[in-house]
Amino acid sequence: MRARLASVRRRDLAVDVCLVVASMVVGVLFAWQLRGVVDSHMAVDLALGGVSCLALFARRRFPVAVAVVAVVLSAVALGAVGASLAATFSVAIRRQWPTVAWIGALGLVATLVNEWLYPPDIPWAAAALIGSMGTALAVGCGRLVLARRQLVAELTERARRAEADQQERLLAARRQERMSLAHEMHDVLAHRMSLLSVHAGALEFSPGASQEEITRAAGVIRSGAHQMLVDLRAIIGLLREERADDETAPPQPALTELGYLIDESRAAGARVSFSFQVVDAEDAPTMTARTIYRIVQEGLTNARKHAPGQPVAVAVSGQAGRGVSVEIHQPLADGQGAEIPGAGLGIIGLFERVTLAGGRLEHGPRRTGEYELRAWLPWETA
Repeated sequence: MRARLASVRRRDLAVDVCLVVASMVVGVLFAWQLRGVVDSHMAVDLALGGVSCLALFARRRFPVAVAVVAVVLSAVALGAVGASLAATFSVAIRRQWPTVAWIGALGLVATLVNEWLYPPDIPWAAAALIGSMGTALAVGCGRLVLARRQLVAELTERARRAEADQQERLLAARRQERMSLAHEMHDVLAHRMSLLSVHAGALEFSPGASQEEITRAAGVIRSGAHQMLVDLRAIIGLLREERADDETAPPQPALTELGYLIDESRAAGARVSFSFQVVDAEDAPTMTARTIYRIVQEGLTNARKHAPGQPVAVAVSGQAGRGVSVEIHQPLADGQGAEIPGAGLGIIGLFERVTLAGGRLEHGPRRTGEYELRAWLPWETA
């Protein structure tokens, strides 16, 4: 920041020096008309012109005061004409139009007085017109520079706002991705942990279990814990900020893998009936297949949590053009058995997933005494 400020100051000083030198050159050229007059008169004229030119160094802080001094002196001193034009140009850049207008009018009056005091070799009217055009040119160039600066500032501000908006969109996308990963972690880990809880509970409440049953339950717990670590590692891997171009995303669950979920639940002792009637299931859209998979996974997890030991019916059907429907039915809990605690985020996450996929989700108890989870996901034809 300090280096930038120093660079700006050096640039402003260079511009001021060049403007003062140019104003002095113009003043000397105008004062050259007095070469036939008394030498002291020319010396006074050049002195007043020099004072006007040196005053230009203060034009950034006091543009109006410097302009008034330079314009008034230009009325009686030819050497101050250049400084008068430069000061008028500076006011046109830094002040609003009313101030610029009366400074310009003062410059026109000074021009007429100057032409009357120092009659030129050309007609007075032509000389006055030329002087007036010089003042108008200084004002016009100043307003043009001001308009350009305002345009550059506006474009810079737009670029800054666009960059800020882009950063905000990136942050929002990252927050959304983190929420999606949290839901993904909940769906996967809650399913695995509920299976482990069921088998551990069977060992706890079955002290007379045979060695074979204990060995089988311990094997399921070990396998489930290992699979849970694999799933956790896969999900945590998605949290990395960058992914190499040749690095592929982990495979997403498909409709054809629903049988594995059913088998896992049955292996845990759940009574699950499964109906699968999806035509060309392997061709289902990725988002639809993944969402259906998570719905079934969440439904089975909730069944183990809230109605352990009760039969569960899962039905999935659909085809391209009609969409995919999933229904999960289970009897309402009778208060027996220990429920696995939950955070209540599963259904919320399902609602978000289904809405994002363009589908519908319904859930809740029915008059038949069952709890129903029903969803429909679109499957557009090619």
